[in-house]
Amino acid sequence: MNDYGILSILPPVLAIILALKTRQVYISLVFGIWLGWLIISDWNFLDGTIATIDGFVDVFKIPGNTKTIMFSALVGALLLFIQYSGGVQGFILRIDKLLHSVEKKQNGKSRVVVQIMALATGMLLFIETSISSLTVGTLFRPVFDKLKIPREKLAYIADSSSAPSSILIPFNAWGAFIMGLLITQGIESPLTTLLSALVYNYYPMIAILLVFIVIVSKKDFGPMAKAEKRTRETGKLLNDGARPLVSDEVTSYEMKEGVKPRAINMIVPLVVMIVMMFISLAYTGWNQVEDASSFMNHLGKAMGLGSGSSAVLYSVTTAILVAMLLYRVQGIMRLRKMIELILKGISELMPLALLMMLAFSISHVCNNLGTGEYVAGITEGWLSPALLPAVIFILSSIIAFSTGTSWGTFAIMISIAVPMAELHGANLFLVIAATMGGGVFGDHCSPISDTTIISSMASASDHIDHVRTQLPYALVTGAVTVIIYLILGFVTG
Repeated sequence: MNDYGILSILPPVLAIILALKTRQVYISLVFGIWLGWLIISDWNFLDGTIATIDGFVDVFKIPGNTKTIMFSALVGALLLFIQYSGGVQGFILRIDKLLHSVEKKQNGKSRVVVQIMALATGMLLFIETSISSLTVGTLFRPVFDKLKIPREKLAYIADSSSAPSSILIPFNAWGAFIMGLLITQGIESPLTTLLSALVYNYYPMIAILLVFIVIVSKKDFGPMAKAEKRTRETGKLLNDGARPLVSDEVTSYEMKEGVKPRAINMIVPLVVMIVMMFISLAYTGWNQVEDASSFMNHLGKAMGLGSGSSAVLYSVTTAILVAMLLYRVQGIMRLRKMIELILKGISELMPLALLMMLAFSISHVCNNLGTGEYVAGITEGWLSPALLPAVIFILSSIIAFSTGTSWGTFAIMISIAVPMAELHGANLFLVIAATMGGGVFGDHCSPISDTTIISSMASASDHIDHVRTQLPYALVTGAVTVIIYLILGFVTG
């Protein structure tokens, strides 16, 4: 139990309640962060305020945070590039041809086909959640807009196909991180243990299945149904008064006059970004591999140990450079225009970079307060083997929801769940799966999660509207998962 007790949960709870109530995410996070430092400073107003300011600065002392924030800003430059070059228009024309062919064979299926394509794309990019949601939002937003599919639906598909697929296919940074945590708990075969646990990781499985069912059945519910009705009846892609994380300056930038629309001007930079993600992960993790039986084995382990924050920054930077070369060869723009678009793109996405900084800052405050340890610690005394998987799932989700991070949740809960499973004689694979699924569930629901933020950004959706429309689907999936864990807990416990 930490020294702050129940006070440790107040900052994230305040930030989340204010964000949902006022729709002012930035101010809500600042108040939550300030309250956290105020508690740490023994309620000294001056010390707490100064600590809050210093906390914002300290975010940039962590290289991973700085790289992620830089990545968030540079994405704006890439978005403007692919629009000004005619890449987006060219991609839309290609999709139009495909949809026209579909309509000839199956009338009214275009919307379904495009949404399934978006879902499949997100799942295929399991290597990194940010790249997955970013690519889905960027690629499919123009097509979704053309077909009058609400931005909230695109954000939901992007969000629900990124983290769930990344946790189910663990050959990425998440997988390496979790295996490292298992090693610290004395697990001698972490990869085998992780793969065995994936069979019981029901939340991401059901989350992806639910997206597919919703798309195919065309049966939405909750706020998402209202969003679909709004777009269908009025053509409005966003609610009145919505504040999309990306402005119209970024999402609707005019193509250069006289340029022939070519899909290659969009596809090449995005493919480069995705390929460079794999290469960067291998490069940053290469020297960390201690034993490898072959080159391919070394490569696979290196990608698992690579830095996700470095990889996303290197990949988007390379994509911008390739785009500049591609467009210069075609005579679309000169260096002066390129620099102008880069600066404009960065400036337009500064609100997102600020939001990422605040998300990192509140996570840091929660770590100092011991929020995760407190939430986990209050239940240790009364858990039974039968209840353990369901309770571990719920605890993990609460921690991830409150802190906005799956990484921190895994670090906290693996160290608690594995010893408890061994102590109570519970199914170890089931408990590990519940920890992973709960972390993704809470992260999926949290408005301060980086994957949720990036999904809103890439889809140019209002962030709070994305959270509200996605939440009912996530809660249904979470409830079904808890029921399954309760049943399995009593059967195997």
